[in-house]
Amino acid sequence: MDEERLRRLLGGADLAWLVERVRRRLERGQPLTGAVSLATPSPAQRAAAEGLLGRTPGAGRALTVRLDAVDAVLVRSGVSPEGLEAAVTALTGRVIPLDEVRRSEEHAWEEAYAPLVLLAEDLPQYAIWAARVRHDGLVRRLVRTAGAARQLLDQTVRVLRELPAEPARSLSVFAADVLGSAHALDDGTPVATLALSGARALTSHPEGVGAAWRRAAWASAGLLRDDVSSTVLTLNLRGTPALDWMADGGEPCVLTLRQLAHRPPRTAPPVVHICENPAVLSAAADVHGADARPLVCVQGQPSAAALTLLNHLHTMGTAFHYHGDFDWGGLRIAATLMRHVPWRPWRYTAVDYWEGVAASGAGARPLAGNPAPSPWDPDLALALAEHGTRIEEEAVLDLLLTDLRQGADGSGRDVRRRHQSR
Repeated sequence: MDEERLRRLLGGADLAWLVERVRRRLERGQPLTGAVSLATPSPAQRAAAEGLLGRTPGAGRALTVRLDAVDAVLVRSGVSPEGLEAAVTALTGRVIPLDEVRRSEEHAWEEAYAPLVLLAEDLPQYAIWAARVRHDGLVRRLVRTAGAARQLLDQTVRVLRELPAEPARSLSVFAADVLGSAHALDDGTPVATLALSGARALTSHPEGVGAAWRRAAWASAGLLRDDVSSTVLTLNLRGTPALDWMADGGEPCVLTLRQLAHRPPRTAPPVVHICENPAVLSAAADVHGADARPLVCVQGQPSAAALTLLNHLHTMGTAFHYHGDFDWGGLRIAATLMRHVPWRPWRYTAVDYWEGVAASGAGARPLAGNPAPSPWDPDLALALAEHGTRIEEEAVLDLLLTDLRQGADGSGRDVRRRHQSR
């Protein structure tokens, strides 16, 4: 092959489109026969084609060149005795068939997922999550190449092998220790997205969105993204000097996630009541003071601090009685909490709702929002949908305060017996 003449004849910019079309056919395994066309050629491109073939390719608006004619010119002139395929290979490098490229890429992706396979073998609690990640396309959406995927999965697996963090640790310090950068698990990074997905699979943390949800999800695996702004409100819990001091005075206490992670209560009461709204806890402190039963207020959707405290008490044997607002938002909050810790309803059933409706009279407020289930008592959601009235905790405050006095049974009457009699 005369490469110098070949580059003069076929390697110029004005015939690059022709070389590209030939290479594309070779990659696809198509024969180099028939014609190829350029829709709007420039005068220089027409002249180059004429110089290659020794004649005008055609008079139409498009420029059409027959590949077998080009092959014949290259062979006859001795520029490329082996023809057009050899000429294009010499000009552009070895042509790898697309089938071979695809097989190579798939093999590279299989190799990229190897850390997940090993993780599932070593820690079966991740097996279902690892299988889902391999097939749901999340990794390919986060990174584009198999090489980048392998690096991402290596980092993710290093994180997941260290979870849950016990005792709880700062997320940034953990990231620096495990991944070499305090910002490696910042929001928006691919490794943070994937590792948080795995952490949720480990802890069964529910789906959600937003900064507060991500903070709670990390905290469920022992990683504290912000250990002082997440708080929970309590009354008459004991187990640390600070809690004991506040309980002696019957005063509410605000616990931070940091406190709960580093110095959780050493003791736990047999029963803790849980309410949704701070007004209930404040009123219990006003009315009963140190004689009030232990109470935790989740203040809407449970914070990371609230979930950390309740999980800690649950592992120490505490049983929970829960009350919330009778509205769709209240039902969602209660269901979220039930996915983390078991609880029994505290004046929070369909019967209690109907009694609240009857007592509210003309002052009842209409129900708004999208319906939600009540898995602890399916009749409750049906009752809300039927009557369409919301009953806030403040509307039944007197009943709740009666249950929160030490010496009362604290159950809001015997819910199980009442249901059996219906």
